[in-house]
This record gives sequence, C-alpha cells and structure tokens, in this order.
Amino acid sequence: MKIGLLGFGVVGRGVYEITENRDDMQVTKVLCLEDIKLPDAEAVKDIRAIVEDDSIDTVVEAMGGLHPAYEFVRAAMEAGKNVVTSNKALVCTFYDELLPLVKEKGISFRCTAAVGGGIGWLSELERARRVQKLVEVGGIMNGTCNYILDNMTRTGLTYDEALKQAQSLGYAEANPSTDVDGIDTWHKVILSSNIAFGVTVDKASVPVAGIRNITAGDVEAFKAHDMVCKLISTGKRVGDGYSVYVQPTLVKAGELEAAVPMNYNLITFLGETSERMSFYGQGAGRYPTAYNVVEDLVDVLSGKGFYAPYGEAVSADNSGTMRFYVRGGWNGPVEESWGEGVVTAPVAVSQMHAWLKENPDAFIAAIKE
Repeated sequence: MKIGLLGFGVVGRGVYEITENRDDMQVTKVLCLEDIKLPDAEAVKDIRAIVEDDSIDTVVEAMGGLHPAYEFVRAAMEAGKNVVTSNKALVCTFYDELLPLVKEKGISFRCTAAVGGGIGWLSELERARRVQKLVEVGGIMNGTCNYILDNMTRTGLTYDEALKQAQSLGYAEANPSTDVDGIDTWHKVILSSNIAFGVTVDKASVPVAGIRNITAGDVEAFKAHDMVCKLISTGKRVGDGYSVYVQPTLVKAGELEAAVPMNYNLITFLGETSERMSFYGQGAGRYPTAYNVVEDLVDVLSGKGFYAPYGEAVSADNSGTMRFYVRGGWNGPVEESWGEGVVTAPVAVSQMHAWLKENPDAFIAAIKE
C-alpha cells in the first residue's frame, strides 16, 4: 500500500511514525504547508501531486475541519483512491454525499478514529449491529472536556486553570471552543447514532450544551450531593423514533462514568442481546488516534469498506423529561436549591436546551436518575 498523507500535525505525524517500519504500507507523499524533510517521503504543497500520482492507492486525511478536507477527500475518491480519515466533522457532515462516490468507484472508506480516538468504537459498533438490535449509544466521547472536569473535581482547579493545564499538555487547542462547547461530541454522537441505528439523524434536531460556564462552586455543590459532572452524549431509540443530544450530566460518584480520569473516554452501547457493553481508552493524543488510523489501513488491505450505510432521514425527538441542575436565571418549577443553583422539576430536554439558547451565560447539567 502506497499512502498519500494529508496533514502532518499530531495525528498525521503519528501515522507516519507507526507506518515507517511496516512492510505492507508506506507513506510516500505528505501534503504539508510547512517545509519539512522526511527520509522516505516527499513533502508536497499541492493536492494534485497526490491525487494524480497513480502509484498512490490510499489517502489518509489528518487535516481536520471541513474545508479543504472535503474537497481533497472527494478529489482522492474521484481518482479511485481508498480514503481513511480521523475527521468526525467531515464524515458527519458529508457522508451522504461521499457514499455514492465510494460505491461508484469501488473503493474503501473508513473512519474508526473519528470517534473515541484510540478505542476502536465504531468498528465494534459495526460488529454489534450485525447480530442484534442496538437500543442506545453514548457516553464520554471528548478527552479534553473529561480532563477539565476530572481536574476540577479531583484537585479543585477552576475551569480556567484546568483548561490552561489541558492546553499546556496538548489536550486542548489554543481555541478550545469545538471541545468545550460540545461540538466535537455532537459530531461523534450523530455519527455513532447513524451507524448504530441505520439512519441519518438531522443534525439541526440534535441539541448540544457544553461545559464552558461551569464553576468551582458548581463542582462543590455536586460533591455535596455525591455527584460528579461529565459531558455525556446520548443516542437512543424512543418508541418509533430516536432521541439524540449532548449535555453536561451529573452521575452518582460510584458509577462507572464518574471514575473516568484525565483525557480518557468511556463509550457504551446497549444491545437487546448483549445488554451493556462499554469501551474505555484514550480519546485523544497522537499515538492512540494514529493507531486506529493504521488499524483502518490494515482493514483496507483486507478489503473492508465502511461500517454500515446510513438509512432514512430522521429528526431527533427530545421530548423526554429529566431533572436539571441550573445556575443562572431559571424561572421554571424548582424542587430544591444546590448552592448557587437550583434543581428543576422534570423538564423536556428540548425545552431546557431552548431555554439555554436564550440564556447563554447559564450553566445546566442533567441529573442521571
């Protein structure tokens, strides 16, 4: 296998290093805007140098973002090259446009590292749905948020202190909004739900709330009630439809999710036959993520394509109710006070997220019963 690598950042460099000593695959060209010199690969700045090279059969996209990643991946597919990507935003946004091209060209397209970093979650989801009906997917899908929340809980750091520490360790970007506002997790739960349930969930119907506004006072209030805050994603069957959302969630201190440390992820599916199956591992970092990219490359060598085609378009139904911890101007029914916040009476998830949009400085956390 001859590989054209798009991007030479954290993940791209990891892919290059892991494949360097393999006999069955080799990175021969790297698309990178910086001037780099590699012993056995040519650095190029024009995508055409890779797309028009007939010796390259597979392209690894490790650039991130939507553009020009989408245009580059599409060009590679049109040239008949297999594609492996770790870009959850790309797959979540453009999969329905890329799938017909994959089928037309008879190529492979895999993205295991797009959800769960080094866990291999999507490949396990694929295996599970072949033999049973999946009822629910979700969990802790973002290592950056988990690192921040874990340190605020265990060491008493403020949000700003924990974020700065995460940035210094490379777990958070200089602009962390994609992570802390829940967008990264939003893409991942939509992708996971689509594969698990065989549908195409309308992204606009999936609400998301992040952790940006959490305070040390909130964390202390949670501790006083033996609760721990985590950013939790949920995708589940509800009657004939599906409920999909992302929000900070309070779990009891003794639960599995509460114990997930540092930048680790814990992602779970609930199957009618297997019941609960949870997958734990690092959700960020060069080698964990690059490892799953290379796993996909090995699968491409053996002829495996994408996990499962999406199905009918559906909108998420988030009318189910939960109690929420709210700090910041809630004027609905209240059951009790927790420090500076209150605990609401049961309220629809969709209603709470609609209220939060109108009160962007507030903080909410669902209470897992």
